[in-house]
Amino acid sequence: MSVAAKTEEILLLARSRAVQDRERLLLAIVELCDGGDGAEAVMRSAPVQALLSSIFMSLVVEAERDIRQRLAEKLATAPWAPSALINVLALDDIEIARPVIAASPVLQDQDLIRLLVEATVEHQIEVARRPNLGPPVVAAILARDEPAVLTALAGNDSAQLSAEDLQVLVTASRRVAALRSPLARHPRLTSDLAQSLYVWVGQALRQSLADRFRLDTDALDAALAEAVHEAHGGALVDQPGGGLRDGEQQDMEQRLLAKLDAAGQLRPGYLLRALQERKLSLFLGGLTTLGRFEPDQIRRAVDSDRPELLALACAAVGIDRSVYPTILGLVRDLNAGRPGGGPEGARRAGGAFGPFAPDIASAAFRQAIGRA
Repeated sequence: MSVAAKTEEILLLARSRAVQDRERLLLAIVELCDGGDGAEAVMRSAPVQALLSSIFMSLVVEAERDIRQRLAEKLATAPWAPSALINVLALDDIEIARPVIAASPVLQDQDLIRLLVEATVEHQIEVARRPNLGPPVVAAILARDEPAVLTALAGNDSAQLSAEDLQVLVTASRRVAALRSPLARHPRLTSDLAQSLYVWVGQALRQSLADRFRLDTDALDAALAEAVHEAHGGALVDQPGGGLRDGEQQDMEQRLLAKLDAAGQLRPGYLLRALQERKLSLFLGGLTTLGRFEPDQIRRAVDSDRPELLALACAAVGIDRSVYPTILGLVRDLNAGRPGGGPEGARRAGGAFGPFAPDIASAAFRQAIGRA
């Protein structure tokens, strides 16, 4: 059948309201996907593109599961497939979504990031496995900090992981055992990162790392003994008094925050999670970055006897009034009881979340911290 005749057949089927004709339409399009260059010419033709944009979505929603699956498999590599259709298939049952997430050239970084936010963990894992993942998607995966998804990312050798990204994964491997094996075999693992990873892996992987990077095993075994002692001693990530960790760790956190901010993934919820994981310096850096404040301004706020200063900074970045008591309690716990002010100060801090926009809270914070 000629391209023109096939186009006309598709348009006739599209005008029909009969259920069987709608399924025939989908099957006709599936068959076209195997038709080579002539099929692509049909699909790129203006009448067919208009058809796909106007009615394809309703057809797919009404189609049987096996037809949707066949369509997803056929369209997975098609560059002409409508973006809305591909995004719907990517949110379908995981068996249907998998080939689309893995290979569709239509899915852009923002589409993949939306899947990380809206879809199931199984869908997120497929995103992390997608070949040649770009930095914005990598940053979003690291920000969500889902162990199974991090593990899939660590096993994706083609993902565009920077040294800083690998550092985040190596750090996470301390608590996520499944990360250790893929990281130990990762082609971009460096000698410095291998030394950090060595402490947390089993004997077989330690030997593999030592052979690959010619590590000083005596020194590393001493570090391992020290790490075990520290774990049994219950050492905190941030010491009382809010002291910052070593410069290397601070630099890594700053790079991570900058990456998340550039990708639009640094949000108030990330700050709360940092505190819940007892990472005070990460919370302070995130608050500074989100609010475009000076580091000294935030440090002075948390060390003061006026919790309303911290409340104003939180209001300026969109943190909700209902969340602030939890944040204040966590900061005080990690910062030797500061900001002070006791229960009365905490009550006053509620006024920072008045009925005004975040930019007003930001200006009020800068003025107040300047006078403090």
